[in-house]
Amino acid sequence: MSATQEIPELAREAFDLSKQYLRQETLEPARNLGRVAGYGLAAAFVFGLATLFLGVAGMRIVIGLLPDTTIWQGTGYLISGLVLLLLAAFVGWRASQSKDGG
Repeated sequence: MSATQEIPELAREAFDLSKQYLRQETLEPARNLGRVAGYGLAAAFVFGLATLFLGVAGMRIVIGLLPDTTIWQGTGYLISGLVLLLLAAFVGWRASQSKDGG
């Protein structure tokens, strides 16, 4: 009779072991992944903010170097925008080159 009494205990142990295994192999790595993704998003936000500030500072430097008339200020905005656009295109090109293994 002892074999029939052990079956529920063995089933309970198997259930507990499988629950513990699933927690160990799915929940903990998912938490770690979420933490790393959070750090990545925070870093992307900080880099974006730094790029914005550097872009505005560069624009103010370009406008400060040009004569103080309305047409030249507009030209300063245009030059700064083109420089930032070229810089973004260069970064994108380099990122695609490194992804392809080149």
